[in-house]
Amino acid sequence: MNIKLSIVMTSMLGILSLTGCQTPLKSTALNQSIEEPPITLVPDTPDSDGDGVLDDIDECPATPENVVIDERGCPSWGPMSLHMEYRAFFAKGSSELPLEYQLELDRVAEQMNKYDTATMQIEAHISEDEVGKHSYSLGKDRALMVKNYLILKHDIATNRLNTSDCEVKAPIASSDTEEGKSMNRRVYGLATEPEDGMVYHNQNGSKSDICIEF
Repeated sequence: MNIKLSIVMTSMLGILSLTGCQTPLKSTALNQSIEEPPITLVPDTPDSDGDGVLDDIDECPATPENVVIDERGCPSWGPMSLHMEYRAFFAKGSSELPLEYQLELDRVAEQMNKYDTATMQIEAHISEDEVGKHSYSLGKDRALMVKNYLILKHDIATNRLNTSDCEVKAPIASSDTEEGKSMNRRVYGLATEPEDGMVYHNQNGSKSDICIEF
């Protein structure tokens, strides 16, 4: 009887040993990596001219296509370290600078104070429906409004600011519509360094060859 019991116990111990040596099966379903679709992040700030520099830090927000730019979003113009455009639009018959264009001018002044040899060309324009009794001074008043803002608020030296009156000679939109006329009531500015920066001017919005300096 003891012999039979010994045989049975030995057999059971063998079975238990074999069971302990087995490697538990793993569920392949649990180990498969779950691939999630890629997440595309859309920036809150747009890039209007598609140059890769977002509008909130783009100092030249209307850069043409296929133009090499620098980290500021401005065209690379050889030795110049500053090339910044400015545009302001005015109500009919007015030379008052709207608040939104004052804020934009603050950005220009900030850069001009960083580049203390930079100069700015300021060109004023009027629309066809502003031609009349006071049109001879309206363009000048608009240019002087921008110039005096830079002098009085940002302490930009007068000799760094050049003003021109283009009158009605350089429209950028048709005068057949109110929208077109409003676009022509404007000041266009270009801040550049060094002082001969106008040599590199791309004439985007400027007609300096037909404007009268004052």
